[in-house]
Amino acid sequence: MAKIGFIGLGNMGAPMAANLLKDGHKVTGYDLNPAALDALSKAGGKTAKSAADAVTGATVVITMLPAGDHVREVYLHQGGLIEATKDTAPLLIDCSTIDVDTARTVTAAAEAAGLAMLDAPVSGGTAGARNGTLTFMVGGTEDAFAKGKFILEAMGKNIFHAGGPGAGQAVKICNNMMLAINMVGVSEGFLLARKLGLDWDKLHQVCATATANSWALSNYCPAPGPVPAAPSNNDYAPGFAAALMVKDVKLSQAAAEATASPTPLAAKALSFYQQVVDAGDGNKDFSVVFRWLAQQKRE
Repeated sequence: MAKIGFIGLGNMGAPMAANLLKDGHKVTGYDLNPAALDALSKAGGKTAKSAADAVTGATVVITMLPAGDHVREVYLHQGGLIEATKDTAPLLIDCSTIDVDTARTVTAAAEAAGLAMLDAPVSGGTAGARNGTLTFMVGGTEDAFAKGKFILEAMGKNIFHAGGPGAGQAVKICNNMMLAINMVGVSEGFLLARKLGLDWDKLHQVCATATANSWALSNYCPAPGPVPAAPSNNDYAPGFAAALMVKDVKLSQAAAEATASPTPLAAKALSFYQQVVDAGDGNKDFSVVFRWLAQQKRE
């Protein structure tokens, strides 16, 4: 059993913290949203008035924050988590999805203070967070990974050590870039099928066993009908919001520019998701790109 300080109790962090409690760990949490603190308290956790208070005496610190700037701020500023835990916490775990450079910078600062740290972004969405079936893509040393694996196993089903510091973030942005492109491709296929007079259920049945199969097609079909549990059958309720997909694909494009890696399909896909957000559907599931594409006219 670990004593855990958990910072960031949003749509992902809250159910992750709840699963840690179910696994027998002690969790003290902090979030700017009072409702999130109330939810943690009802789940059996303790709440704190600040991030520093939440990690007082913790043996493990977990953060789940919106962006790299927030991660830098909460860990690196004077009185931040590294300074607050350098004498007590053996392990820091950041589960945010951020840029690789920030992950490596924060890890280097933690290691300089004598702390072990993992960057451990997740895949699986809110359903995976609730069900404890997340996939963790973990960067850090072998020793840090060994220390943190049992904690991650309380929140996820698939725990992968991707490599050294920053490797978890690198895998995550590559994964989400590929997913963004794939979802657009599946959407275009189903829209063309309808124009050709095909039944979506029959198309799904065939393609899910053919070479076009993918997670986006078989489990998360953007066309309403074929996959009852998909967001497309619930007015595209997230899931994984389109605005978050824009954030992640932008991270991939920044990395691509920095490494001179060609990603023309990702750039085009990003323009589609950005238009989805600009049209007011940023809080819908990213598969709502299907509905946006359906409204476009061929040039």
